[in-house]
Amino acid sequence: MDIAFFRLPDGRAWMGEGPFVESVAPGAGNCFYINDFTLSDSKPWKTPMRLVEVKNVAGLEPWLSGTVPPKIGWSRPEHEGFKMVFRRIRRDVQARRLRKMVPVLTEHGDLEQGAMVELLRRVMEAPTGFWAYARVQGESGFLGATPELLLHRRGKHLETMALAGTARPKGGAEFAGDVKEIEEHEIVADFLDGALRPLGAVKRGPREISHAGGLTHFRTSFGVDLNGSDAELGAQVRMLHPTPAVGCLPRDEAALHKLMEYRHQLEAPDFFGAPFGFRQGDEFHCVVAIRGVGWDGGKVTLPCGCGIVGASSFDHEWRELRQKRDAVAKLLQI
Repeated sequence: MDIAFFRLPDGRAWMGEGPFVESVAPGAGNCFYINDFTLSDSKPWKTPMRLVEVKNVAGLEPWLSGTVPPKIGWSRPEHEGFKMVFRRIRRDVQARRLRKMVPVLTEHGDLEQGAMVELLRRVMEAPTGFWAYARVQGESGFLGATPELLLHRRGKHLETMALAGTARPKGGAEFAGDVKEIEEHEIVADFLDGALRPLGAVKRGPREISHAGGLTHFRTSFGVDLNGSDAELGAQVRMLHPTPAVGCLPRDEAALHKLMEYRHQLEAPDFFGAPFGFRQGDEFHCVVAIRGVGWDGGKVTLPCGCGIVGASSFDHEWRELRQKRDAVAKLLQI
């Protein structure tokens, strides 16, 4: 199996079948943008041999006929390794060497029966407001349903969002006034504001509360009419990724090196937090690949991240990671 899948929040979806033509820049036809977190793939544009619009979950049958849902035996993640990383990051934040960094905790599991690709049905049926993504190559792959947009471009207009700060659903007034969550969110929003200004006049929306699949976040929307219409899409992805919602601030070489060191130490899969996109005509959607799972043969990973800022506490972040993993498990019914 060699497929890529993308679904918009309104339910429209496309399945691409390989072999894929890989290129440095998008060609004339519809194509996917698939890269890892470090953007190490120099040819991230993947043009499928065949592209099919999927109108509903029944439209997935050609690829899922005969498969059964997976059963996974999960191992509870150990907190000691994460606690050590948390302390190091918080020390750097307190010393003002960092403003924010997002470590990733990964839960591991063994596939006991069924097929992971069967979870395509779950992401196809994700709630309104989610983008769904998947890439499957043979016995390996990843998929998920994310509430986080990296960028949407249509013609000369570009949109993005800051989605950061997390609470359980029904957080209410307590969440709305949470100093730590506000700080975490505003770091991301200010970064995007500054990154977009060279492109044109930025329209920044208010900080709002967003409910997304069992979790509550702060969200700020941004729009900009581009000064030039010929800016290369891949360059705009690299300009924004990784935002401090999944990366770090400052986003300099030293901080990014530490971020990758911690991701490797905590066994974060390459897809998690990476950009994943689909271009159709003059419209390009690119999302942040969170709220998902990956697999390689019978080994399954479920990663989640949390933003560490000055007001962070270990117990709070540990609970947040559990809430995020539970939200993914509920969405995918695993």
